[in-house]
Amino acid sequence: MTASTTVKKIIRLLAPVIFWLGLWQLVSMWLGKPLLLPSPAEVARTLCSLAVTGAFWLSTGATLLRIVSGTLLGVLAGVLLALLTHFSAPLDALLSPAVRVLRATPVVSFIILIILWTGSNYVPVVICAMMVTPVVWENLRAGLSSADPELLELSMAYSMTPSRRLKYIYAPAALPYLRSGVLSSMGLAWKSGVAAEVLCIPRTAIGTRIYWSKLYLEVPALFAWTAVVLVLSITLERIVRRALLKGGGSDVS
Repeated sequence: MTASTTVKKIIRLLAPVIFWLGLWQLVSMWLGKPLLLPSPAEVARTLCSLAVTGAFWLSTGATLLRIVSGTLLGVLAGVLLALLTHFSAPLDALLSPAVRVLRATPVVSFIILIILWTGSNYVPVVICAMMVTPVVWENLRAGLSSADPELLELSMAYSMTPSRRLKYIYAPAALPYLRSGVLSSMGLAWKSGVAAEVLCIPRTAIGTRIYWSKLYLEVPALFAWTAVVLVLSITLERIVRRALLKGGGSDVS
């Protein structure tokens, strides 16, 4: 890669960031009310002051653990449900409507119900899993349905075992869809998980810090914690994307 190409790539990456930060600064100056919209510099100072405290890292680590755990549970549940509903017509008739209801129901309804049923520390994990499951299920179902019918017919003719059929015919067709489903669900997992934390207020959580910021009108802290969520979400998504695409293949959008 030449120096000019590197410079152009850096400019393409930084230009949108500079534009939106500049617009943010202009709107903040125009309003002239930090309580409504603090400046980027004020939010950065607040974030730096938070980052030197132990509570910041405890809250960040606890939320990250909850989101990752809930996402993994949701992916596993989505894969299992997709396999069951694709290969079994009775299970499809039984389970598919429930998954569609789960996808359509407002997340806040589930949050309130689960707060009543379980301890607050488990609510974000359960909510993340519930939001991720339908996305993974729908994508993987589409992938399984895209398997080449001619290859399936040929496998039947040669009496290929179900496990080999799954490995050599269904898996190559379904994996790009599964990757897309996992990546698509990660942003939803962060939104729903942090929202659950705001409502159930566990002892250590980013959502709890956001709730306190709102309660005491600490708007720069509210923006700072939101920025932490954005950075964690984007970073984790890139890590997962690289891990999923390492073996080759591409996503299905």
